[in-house]
Amino acid sequence: MANLRHRVILILCSCSLLSFDGGNNYFEISKNIDMFTTMYKELNAYYVDDIEPNAFMQRGMDAMLESLDPYTVFISEADIEDYRFQTTGRYGGIGCYVREHQGHIVVAEVIKGYGAEMAGIKGGDRILYVDDVNVQDFSTDEVGDLMRGEPRSKVTMRIARMQADGEFKEFEVEPLRQEIQVLNVPYYGMLQEEIGYIKLSNFMENAASEVENAFLELKGSQPNMKSIVLDLRGNPGGLLREAVKICNLFIEKDELVVETKGRLTEWDAEFKTREDPLDLDIKVAVLINHSSASASEIVSGTLQDLDRGVVIGERSYGKGLVQTTRPLSYNAQLKLTTAKYYIPSGRCIQALNYAERRDDGSVGRIPDSLMQAFTTRNGRTVYDGGGIMPDLEIEMEALSDIAFTLLSEQLIFDFTTMFQANHDSLEQSPQNYFVPDSLFNEFADWLRVQDFKYTTESEDALEALKEKSMNDGYYEAIQGNLENLETELTRDKEEDIHKHADELRQLLNEEIVRRYYFEQGSIESSFQYDEQIQGAQGILSDDASYESYLQP
Repeated sequence: MANLRHRVILILCSCSLLSFDGGNNYFEISKNIDMFTTMYKELNAYYVDDIEPNAFMQRGMDAMLESLDPYTVFISEADIEDYRFQTTGRYGGIGCYVREHQGHIVVAEVIKGYGAEMAGIKGGDRILYVDDVNVQDFSTDEVGDLMRGEPRSKVTMRIARMQADGEFKEFEVEPLRQEIQVLNVPYYGMLQEEIGYIKLSNFMENAASEVENAFLELKGSQPNMKSIVLDLRGNPGGLLREAVKICNLFIEKDELVVETKGRLTEWDAEFKTREDPLDLDIKVAVLINHSSASASEIVSGTLQDLDRGVVIGERSYGKGLVQTTRPLSYNAQLKLTTAKYYIPSGRCIQALNYAERRDDGSVGRIPDSLMQAFTTRNGRTVYDGGGIMPDLEIEMEALSDIAFTLLSEQLIFDFTTMFQANHDSLEQSPQNYFVPDSLFNEFADWLRVQDFKYTTESEDALEALKEKSMNDGYYEAIQGNLENLETELTRDKEEDIHKHADELRQLLNEEIVRRYYFEQGSIESSFQYDEQIQGAQGILSDDASYESYLQP
């Protein structure tokens, strides 16, 4: 009976697939489903060890989906809440992020206005117990799960905080759980008298409303505001409808923002603005970088295509794919790519072609030579297939080797924890605080006695050359030269600290300000040395310069 029922299910599945695909793949689909189920039956019956069905099948499904694109994923019932958080930004918790460091779970950052801040929890605190559960050997995810819960419920936590003498003191706190709403707009303010600034970090629910409210508050407090900077750097995207609404704030009603086209005509759609705009005259600068993706590219690309704003920064990520969620059995869901999106000029900015993989399975970017030219409303030339190219390109320098090491090994984080143990507050506001020479010298002295190692690209290349020469039998002939090069390239930590002093000072400055003024203060503090923001201010301050970027 069981086998008959299994065959009936296969026939029903196959009939469904037949009607979906016109019968072209009926036999192959039916054959492969049959092979898969019979293989699992044999494994379950005869494999030497017990097979855990959920984990086993999950790995199979994940591997199958990996052959498509990274955005097509299976979402189990257990993961539904995490998925909802990605679209709503809401969860029940105390409002802090944690990380693993030196065998401890430590508070990485506190969110302003929630239970963790109200209970006095600070960045750098070690979490020892959560509701009598010793979390010494727990992962960050496991500790996060313990801290989450129903809003208005209390959680008892035992934490350890560094004191001025460097020792850790233990005490208990009882933060109140609340519904945490992660803001799409973590900060907005004025860069100068006539230039406003809005930082948009996500496109979750209510993103457009947050941008609109921020704009109206800035305009209300600064009636002479003539320009706005919309910062989409590092924004991975999110809900398409929020992107359309944000574009609507600055462009006419009934304008086409984005069009989607899929293999099935049911996924073809046009998304136009539906409301009257907030402001058609204000000058707009949009900041993007390599991590600006999806909905960020719809907003920046649409404003560029309609010549409604100047795009500044670095080429964006290049994600022109649209995902849709489909329900599966047992409350699971499948998020799958169903279409590509096209912005007003007609271009799709998808940079990777997942349908054509290399022999090793990797996916390459569409080469510049194959990109097609399109035109903006004013006749400017723009291109598809490689993200959004900024109108004014300002590349930010990559982290130096020493900066990357100090961040990854959390040495800047540790020094800031020591600083905080000796300073209850900062006297200066975020925009006026900058690490003084005396503190940076103290930081440099402290680094000299820390045990950290790193290699540069030159050292990595030398090591590769050494290995290659050994394999080819030339090492002995050039050994002396290689050793001399190795000596020359040996890292002098003290020299590198001073060589990259400006960069390290900025990173230390951001971490210190974040401890006292949270994320909002850290963003505000960065204005004083952010070259892309300064570039935007320069263009927006000069009407002629601004207009020149919008003309062919």
